[in-house]
Amino acid sequence: HTHTHTQSLRDTRDLLQKVGIQDACQFIEDNPHPRLWRLLAESSLETLDLEMAEKAFVRCGDYQGIHFVKRLKKLDSEVKQKAEVAAYFKRFEAAERMYLDMDRGDLAVDLRMKLGDWFRVVHLLKTGGGAGDDTLLTQAWNAIGDYYADRQKWQHAVTYYSQGRNQERLAECYYMLEDYPGLEKLASSLPENHSLLTGLARMFVTVGMCEQAVAAYIKVNKLKEAIDCCVKLNQWDQAVELAKQHSVKEIDTLLAKYASHLMEKEKVLSAIELYRKANHFTEAAKLLITAAKEATSLSLNPVKIKKIYVLAALLIESYHSHKKEQLKVKPPGSSESGDRKGEVMSTLQGLLQEGFSASADAALLGSAWRGAEAYHFFLIAQRQLYNGEAESSLKTALLLRDYEDILDPLAIHSLLALCSSACCSYSVCSKAFIKLESLKGLTDEQKQNYEDIAMEIFTRHSPKNAVVNSLECPSCDSTVKEWTTSCPSCDSKFPVCIASGQPLFDYHSWMCSTCKHKAYEKEIKSFRNCPLCHSPV
Repeated sequence: HTHTHTQSLRDTRDLLQKVGIQDACQFIEDNPHPRLWRLLAESSLETLDLEMAEKAFVRCGDYQGIHFVKRLKKLDSEVKQKAEVAAYFKRFEAAERMYLDMDRGDLAVDLRMKLGDWFRVVHLLKTGGGAGDDTLLTQAWNAIGDYYADRQKWQHAVTYYSQGRNQERLAECYYMLEDYPGLEKLASSLPENHSLLTGLARMFVTVGMCEQAVAAYIKVNKLKEAIDCCVKLNQWDQAVELAKQHSVKEIDTLLAKYASHLMEKEKVLSAIELYRKANHFTEAAKLLITAAKEATSLSLNPVKIKKIYVLAALLIESYHSHKKEQLKVKPPGSSESGDRKGEVMSTLQGLLQEGFSASADAALLGSAWRGAEAYHFFLIAQRQLYNGEAESSLKTALLLRDYEDILDPLAIHSLLALCSSACCSYSVCSKAFIKLESLKGLTDEQKQNYEDIAMEIFTRHSPKNAVVNSLECPSCDSTVKEWTTSCPSCDSKFPVCIASGQPLFDYHSWMCSTCKHKAYEKEIKSFRNCPLCHSPV
């Protein structure tokens, strides 16, 4: 049976070559077989006998062949039909040549596009064989880029995607090549609100390029994502700066997170600077006061501790100034007639808010200037003692008794004992030793040392003070001792000269415009800056 089919196939071929299609058709009808009908159909196509070809394709059940013949019938040129037949039989070079010979390069391009031979498409378009359509050329470049990208030849793909202006695939190639400068350049070249910018921003985030990611997010107005990426990459300062620039309401939460992050890393000064830049002066002041207290417990340099307290106090002054500036700003759309009333109401509201916040933090923030004063007078007393000004040093040291909540009581009363013994005020000296011996936390050896020194002093001297000068109270004219800071009769408080550490009994005194502390005019003349806050005099 197989032999019979093979013989029929051979006979059919011979008939087609020697006799013709009609005789071959008659033979096939006598010896029907799908393969024979297909052979007849293909021979009919070669001679463009489309009717016979269609009949043969119907007999062998080849639907695609039938459809192809119908398409051929619609063509208006025999050459086009021959070219299509050549392509059908996979003689693509011949088909292309026929199209070009008839000056139909567009059909040659279509043929190569159907075949996916994009390299040949580019060649045809560039040599003028095609219509020179830029859209087709772009499509070809991108298709070649896809060809190389599928084979992970990213550098070659970049070349063709660049020519095809396919920015999305170009970004993917840059990312795979780790060509981040190229990725950054691509992001900067895109217009605002471009759909690709969000994807680029995510790429930058994955490799830790915070600044570039933020720039991309900002170009598409995604501020929240920009801030979140800063937080994710621990670029807190940039997150805070962004929040400030765009008036983000959640800036307080963001600041708190960043500050805690810095505190965990023991970057206290960075946290203080963060709050200061964000105009959160009270938060910065709190951290400074805490730092000053820690420095006190560690017995660090008193000059440094004083400066920390002064800085905290100046930040609180900045807070009040900032609040006043905010109250001065008129709300938009306010009328002239309502200005006065609105100003009064806003001022009252501001004062109330300030009062609430001040009362909440009074215990902590109120200690800033007191801390600065404590260490300032502590330093003045020692300077005076070493300069041989024993009486002045005693007057200054007596002030320190009001600062036992800030200074170490051991340091206060030790200094007081030294100063009082130096100017023969043994009553004060005796009280200082009694206080020293009663302090908690002293070792038995320390207590014994204080007792031995006291015994040595008071076996030679009775616990009496030298003659103390008296002055009149400016308020009630009562007589008071020259080192006292308040009048026992009228309870008037006397300010203290920050230049000399002596109580002020003169109404005509100098006052610092920054810290509001006073000094004798004759004492301040030798200073170019305020002795306490270091502001220019």
